[in-house]
Amino acid sequence: MEEDFDMPPPEEMMNDEEMDFADDAAPVMKVGDEKEIGKQGLKKKLLKEGEGWDTPDNGDEVEVHYTGTLLDGTKFDSSVDRGTPFKFTLGQGQVIKGWDLGIKTMKKGEQALFTIPPELAYGETGSPPTIPPNATLQFEVELLSWVSVKDICKDGGIFKKILVEGEKWENPKDADEVLVKYEARLEDGTLVAKSDGVEFTVSEGHFCPALSKAVKTMKKGEKALLAVKPQYGFGEQGKPASGDEGAVPPNATLQITLELVSWKTVSFVTDDKKVVKKILKEGEGFDRPNEGAIVKVKLIGKLEDGTLFLKKGHEDGDELFEFKTDEEQVIEALDRAVLTMKKGELALLTIAPEYAFGSSESKQELAVVPPNSTVYYEVELVSFEKEKESWDMNTQEKIEAAAKKKEEGNALFKAGKYGRASKRYEKAVKYIEYDSSFSDEEKKQAKALKISCNLNTAACKLKLKEYKQAEKLCTKVLEMDSMNVKALYRRAQAYIHLADLELAEFDIKKALEIDPDNREVKLEYKMLKEKMREFNKKDAQFYSKMFSKMLDSNKSGSKDSEPMSVDSKA
Repeated sequence: MEEDFDMPPPEEMMNDEEMDFADDAAPVMKVGDEKEIGKQGLKKKLLKEGEGWDTPDNGDEVEVHYTGTLLDGTKFDSSVDRGTPFKFTLGQGQVIKGWDLGIKTMKKGEQALFTIPPELAYGETGSPPTIPPNATLQFEVELLSWVSVKDICKDGGIFKKILVEGEKWENPKDADEVLVKYEARLEDGTLVAKSDGVEFTVSEGHFCPALSKAVKTMKKGEKALLAVKPQYGFGEQGKPASGDEGAVPPNATLQITLELVSWKTVSFVTDDKKVVKKILKEGEGFDRPNEGAIVKVKLIGKLEDGTLFLKKGHEDGDELFEFKTDEEQVIEALDRAVLTMKKGELALLTIAPEYAFGSSESKQELAVVPPNSTVYYEVELVSFEKEKESWDMNTQEKIEAAAKKKEEGNALFKAGKYGRASKRYEKAVKYIEYDSSFSDEEKKQAKALKISCNLNTAACKLKLKEYKQAEKLCTKVLEMDSMNVKALYRRAQAYIHLADLELAEFDIKKALEIDPDNREVKLEYKMLKEKMREFNKKDAQFYSKMFSKMLDSNKSGSKDSEPMSVDSKA
């Protein structure tokens, strides 16, 4: 969830003293029983009994598997599907309140179904685009294990004792820039280092390795005492005195008082890490623009040497810079970065040329941007108007929105923009994915749209050489319409590229049974036969060479050795 599906706590949470749940926090239950935990509507149904009597407490790091659904059965997240358990610290607000209250009632190995009201989940705002406002959620949770979060590295190398609790629930990550105060002493109390404020990138570290390790477990304003063994200090070599810092003897244990004053969140907007975002001022709430939103920003663009080439919305009377996301109205980096921002957020973007102006010279408002320039954008998201979400639409509006996205996808496909076209088709399908409230006529329209959009997405995936995804999409279509020739044809193309020639032949033959005169399918079958002949020829050559080498190896061996024969039973 922290990495895959963000579960921030609601903005307005009750204090623990308002929670009157201590008396029945861990009710005695049998498998199949369902009971209310506390007095806020949280329900727990026991699916499988756990071991022993112990349950985790606030401050413990728990490891769980979970699957989350809406009440209509719509699955929105699952660690089980990802195959990776989720870890978090209990009672620290790192997850929704319903989790903090419910999981502390579980035993090791226990499985339970929690029904969580909106007040203990995402409240009135929801968590767009996956969770609607005022949604009651269900989580099937298995408590795998838990450990006390005191031994930071789980090897006895750094023990942390909190002296002053921090704020909120976030912790710095490797890319973030932290501001800390610290004081390091030897076990006899000798002061060896002190700073009243130093800033560093977590991954790069400062003073000794323990600081980076510890700071990642801390909250803003937290102050802690660290007991640091040599492997996270200065090891067998120690450290000579230098400047204001004293000497650290070999194999010395350190006592470090560390305070996390603040930090600037640094994240990667793109998977290749070529667009970096540093938050200079946090925004409000949890809502962010979606694709198709109208955004208004203040904007400053600079080159690496500080040359100003763009400035919008900063002067009196200067209009804010407005654009629609996902429409290529601005450079790709800005388009993608603004989707990660909250209202009021101020961020600095470091942008590689391929996400800015590329290899061409670009004349901007105040200066020319040379070819292959890395640029810096300071962006403040002043306001945004989101594109209407599916849960705000009636059934006819959903069908109309899906049809519109399909047409936009078609235009992008014709322009050769297959990645963006694919996203349009996928969004079209999401509008009409759940059609239980549709009329019979609307269901027919929705089915036709789902089939055509999934087929078009498959065509995009073939162009993008994402053959496995193309195969899955065609299979989805064939589950709705087993006689769909286009789905069989495109799945066969995917199978050919995946070197699964037998499955490709099966699909092509079936397509020709349905439509014997289809020219495209006939041509594909001809190409497939050629590939199969080529494959069989290479296969025969491979085995011929392999057996030849085996015979040569035997001939060069001892005179008494028998030549290797092929096992007829093999």
